[in-house]
Amino acid sequence: MSGTLDHVMMRVADLDDSLDWYRSHLDYEEKDRWEAEDFTIVYLGPEEMHEEGAMLELTHNHDGSPEEMGDAWGHIAVRVEDVYDAYAELMDAGVEDYRDPDSCGGGYAFVKDPDGHEVEIVERDHGERWSLDHTMIRVEDADAALGFWIRKFGYVPGRRWESDTFANYYAEPAGAPPEAMSVELTYNYDGRSYEMGDAWGHLCVRVDDLHDDWAQLMEREAPDYRDPASCDDMYAFTTDQDGHEIELIERESLSPPLFPE
Repeated sequence: MSGTLDHVMMRVADLDDSLDWYRSHLDYEEKDRWEAEDFTIVYLGPEEMHEEGAMLELTHNHDGSPEEMGDAWGHIAVRVEDVYDAYAELMDAGVEDYRDPDSCGGGYAFVKDPDGHEVEIVERDHGERWSLDHTMIRVEDADAALGFWIRKFGYVPGRRWESDTFANYYAEPAGAPPEAMSVELTYNYDGRSYEMGDAWGHLCVRVDDLHDDWAQLMEREAPDYRDPASCDDMYAFTTDQDGHEIELIERESLSPPLFPE
């Protein structure tokens, strides 16, 4: 499997409000859309996306809004050249002041989208402005979490940061360009557990061959959650050791639409 992270999915209450927020504040454009009877899916990203960059999937269920944010998912992070300039730009545009750069030591900042999903702003010298840098999930066992991504998906450890009370570990596809999205695994030393909630959906890994790569995951003892046959042979799902859902999808690049007309 290629292992590239294709997208991260969030559930939103008002699709038009969310689309307006990401379009107007992060300069995202619509990459693809799927209208079903019960829900609508829209894929977003910067105009000039790297071929191994990740998209943001917004899912709106027609019968209601997400009820709980939960704390098993943390945030998405987007890249900018200067975190102070980017934060000031968002404040001038009317985004609510949440965690400014000074409150975060000057290296990053946070805002929230209309549904309360946290969006971290990080300084990077690579990737399109506002492109997705990483998605953070909280894990209850750091060794198990790192082992999952390394053994099941062939990821490699990236940067790491350890403090007195928690640690952040990054996992990324082997050989991936810096423009690809990585997974940030946050481990709190106090042994707490987390609630999944329903405001976050899943991470998605791009694979070379859905059925072959699913079979490989089964050999590596990944959870058999939703196999390809149960998903009309279009995609499949496994879960990590904490229950975060991980979709598998077969796609050569971002250029062909996911759902052909």
